[in-house]
Amino acid sequence: MPQYHPVPENDAWWGKGFTEWTNVSAARPLFKGHYQPQLPTDNGYYDLRVPETREAQAQMAREYGIDGFCYYHYWFSGKRLLHQPIDEVLASGKPDFPFCYFWANESWSRRWEGKEQESVKLIEQKYSDEDHRAHAEWLVSSFKDERYIKINGRPLFLVYKPFDLPDAPRMIAIFEEVCRENGIPKPYFVGSNSHDPDKNPADIGFDCAIHFQTRHNLLSEFWIDGFTPKRMIRNLMQGILNPTLKVYDYKQYKERARIHKIRYKGFPCPMVGFDNTARKGKNAVILANQNVEDFKASLVDALNDVKDFPEEEQIVFVNSWNEWAEGNHLEPCVKFGRGFLEAVQEVFGNKS
Repeated sequence: MPQYHPVPENDAWWGKGFTEWTNVSAARPLFKGHYQPQLPTDNGYYDLRVPETREAQAQMAREYGIDGFCYYHYWFSGKRLLHQPIDEVLASGKPDFPFCYFWANESWSRRWEGKEQESVKLIEQKYSDEDHRAHAEWLVSSFKDERYIKINGRPLFLVYKPFDLPDAPRMIAIFEEVCRENGIPKPYFVGSNSHDPDKNPADIGFDCAIHFQTRHNLLSEFWIDGFTPKRMIRNLMQGILNPTLKVYDYKQYKERARIHKIRYKGFPCPMVGFDNTARKGKNAVILANQNVEDFKASLVDALNDVKDFPEEEQIVFVNSWNEWAEGNHLEPCVKFGRGFLEAVQEVFGNKS
């Protein structure tokens, strides 16, 4: 996640100097034993404009068996947001660590406090052939970077909401054409199925899916705010007296994700945790009782899922390196230290 630095847009939308740390540091526990705020240790409240911070992250990732970073990439009809860190990575050639992009192709909105059903779009995602060409032309220099992750020579490019594209095959064709004009092979397109798990991105021209987690469809009534009888009973069984909080058990979620696997081909993407209290407050979705052992088991399962894939496609994504405002981070924190990184190292450190 590249949003750990102030930008003019966030200054205007959320207040001067706003970054994700603003939300993270303000989070408070909502029930007994609730792990909030979730606070970083090793790198503190870092600023991704600082090259030493980016280098330290890459070094930590290498140390624990991580092969590359997948950066969220924000493109809105030629306007990029939260781009300074990757721009400096490209310009400086540092850190010398593999990377690829995950286009977060969704509009940004905000809900007004006290009016949960009313929202306003901050910036809208629109599509056109002209914009697809401009987008692909901007990506050329990244795709040519020696550090950019490739599958069989093809630059790896992920799309967060592939089914939002009005004409995905047309976009793919335009990207392929632009790349060919610049001496680059057709990108290897991967579509996330997080919002449409029953749809296979391969059916609209993508090379593969990514089985992106957290899969909220496995969480009962997660989309409903407030009181429901089922929620009250579930909370009481967890010792939580508040009948409106959306709290689920981490281990139970991991077991459901393992049992209810998506059957078409996709790269597995187990998540570290999920708790977006920092963003949503009392309407957060919380996976309680997070622990290293169940996370490690999900990594073993993911590794097994790709063992029969072609060698260059034996890829496992982990969500996420630093989604601090969603309680979903490999980076060390006060409670777990480097425990989740150590689990990655134990499972993937001796892949060969």
